[in-house]
Formats: sequence, C-alpha cells, structure tokens
Amino acid sequence: MLRRPRWRRFGERLIALVALAFLAVTFAPVGAFVALPLENRFPYAEPLGPEPVDGIIMLGGAVNPPLTADRGDPSLNDAAERVLAFADLVRRFPAARAVFTGGSGRLLGQDTKEDASIRAALLQAGIPEDRVLYETESRNTWENAVFSRDLAAPKPGERWLLVTSAMHMPRSVGIFRRVGWAVVPYPVDYRTRHDARPYARFELDRNLPILGDAVREWIGLVSYRLMDRTDALFPAP
Repeated sequence: MLRRPRWRRFGERLIALVALAFLAVTFAPVGAFVALPLENRFPYAEPLGPEPVDGIIMLGGAVNPPLTADRGDPSLNDAAERVLAFADLVRRFPAARAVFTGGSGRLLGQDTKEDASIRAALLQAGIPEDRVLYETESRNTWENAVFSRDLAAPKPGERWLLVTSAMHMPRSVGIFRRVGWAVVPYPVDYRTRHDARPYARFELDRNLPILGDAVREWIGLVSYRLMDRTDALFPAP
C-alpha cells in the first residue's frame, strides 16, 4: 500500500494502528483484562469440604505429544498445573475414580495421542498407570465430556472434581452440564491476579499468548452456545 500513492495514507494508518496495538499488548495488561472475567468466574476450589469425592477428571491440553514422542521424555506445556493438581488429588483421595480425557486436537497426526505423555508424567509423579482410566479418542472439549461420561458412567449424586485451566473452566462446566454431568470445578493454571489488578509484564511474548488464549475462550463460549453445546452463554456457579 505504501508503494501506491492511492493507498499510501491508508497504509500508513494501518501500520500505525498495528504498532499501537503491539505496544498496548506489550506495555499494558490487555490480555489480563480479557482473561480476568474467565478466571474469576469459578472460585478456587480449596478447601473441598467434608463431602466425599467419588471421582476426579482431568481435561487434556497440558502436554506436547509430538515432543514427547520425539524425545522419549514427557513434555508439559504452560498448563502443566493440571497434571500436578490431578496427581495431588489422586493421592489425596485414594478411593476416588480417576479419569484423564484427551486424544489429539490436531488436524493432522491423529496417531500421536496425549495419553502417552500423561501416563509417563503421572508415573514420574508416583501415580501407577492402572490407577487412572484413559479416554484417548476425544478431539475437543465437547468430546472430552461425552466420551469420558460414557467411559466413567457417573451415577446421579456422585461428586466429581473437574480439573482444567481456570480460563477454560466456564466453557468446560457448561459443556459438562449440557451432557448431564454435574461436576465440581477445580480450576488451576491461573494467568491473572485474583484481586482484579492485572499487571503489565512489559513483554510481548508473554502477554500475547494470554490474550490469544482468552480471545479463543470467548469465541469458544459464543460458538459452543450457538451449537447448543453449553447450558449458558457464560456459565456461572
């Protein structure tokens, strides 16, 4: 556009707009402001109270299956807190049933599943492989709920803890409710402060992923509601 006189002014404005947007994301907590309502929607689950825990389910998305397959060592990503919390809960509630749900969300490479990474990571955390039921065919959160429900066959009145990232929790809870499975949210992997005071990191490479994940979740909430895959536009406790 800058090379064409007719479009030069528009090109300059576009460049200025993009530059300002990058500066805003870098120096201002834009991503945190977008993510904060998602992460604050369901409060932190501790303490769990005296009620018994019948089951624990963890959603996939915390591992790097291709890297695990290539290196032979379980590779976790920014959502590794899901694995840590799941392992802790499995140890704390030895009588509870434990389920991991997650196949592959990749368009290509469906032969590389998440369970191999999770099995190895949990084994390193001291959780035997036969302690957990593994659902390995789901490709998204809707299938996480449907396939793991069919696998675990939860009974009415049972108390199941749902472990996933706090930003992902509203959509996840809405989906599980939609398939008829009442779960207790156990959010982890927080990216914002609880007191609604987002802070500026002054780092584009850290702020941009938070903004991207938050925007994706808002789009997911709207699209899943339009597809009737959640019980509300913005599920609440």
